[in-house]
Amino acid sequence: MKSKIDIKVEKLLENKAFAVLRLDDATKALSVVEALINGGVKNIEVTLTSQNPFQIIQDVAKEFGNSAEVGVGSVLNEEMLISSINAGATYVVTPIFNPSLIDICHGYNYPIFTGAFSPTEIYNSVTAGADIVKVFPANILGMEYFKSILAPMPDLKIMPTGGVSLSNADQWFNAGACAVGVGGALQDAEAIKENNFSKLTQNAIQLMTTINNKL
Repeated sequence: MKSKIDIKVEKLLENKAFAVLRLDDATKALSVVEALINGGVKNIEVTLTSQNPFQIIQDVAKEFGNSAEVGVGSVLNEEMLISSINAGATYVVTPIFNPSLIDICHGYNYPIFTGAFSPTEIYNSVTAGADIVKVFPANILGMEYFKSILAPMPDLKIMPTGGVSLSNADQWFNAGACAVGVGGALQDAEAIKENNFSKLTQNAIQLMTTINNKL
């Protein structure tokens, strides 16, 4: 029988793409998220490096909780994790491997994606209970690294963050990724500055088209 966490992970992976948001202007958060959702990206990761991140999480969860999955990124410690969940995050992403964060997150019945770089870190993350391993920064390692890692450990759920573009996402899936995390390529800082949110919708559509063409 599948656990609640397993069911939530399956739901997250249905969309395949995770928007990694680092917002300098919290007042534009809802417009940014709405634009991405309209383009088909349903997993929204609000990083704690954003301006007023807990308020953003709360606002996005309230406004779009029924049409998107609102998560939190850049979580480094227990205080950050609990504050994020209290704000409304329903999944947690961390750039590091910290076993205690996995235990705490699972105590709330929420999935957690832990950061890893080396084969040993990836393996340790999985054995400690990570639901998905965020391979970061993936642009340094490349797609061939994914293929090499999966050869001896084919059951891994690994997701690249860093190095994923609107046009190469399908190649990461070909290399074995279960999902992709996309930041700057989706956000387009200049478009946000100019309130050109339709550009973000176009970016999201392009990303999802690339993914769906592969799938």
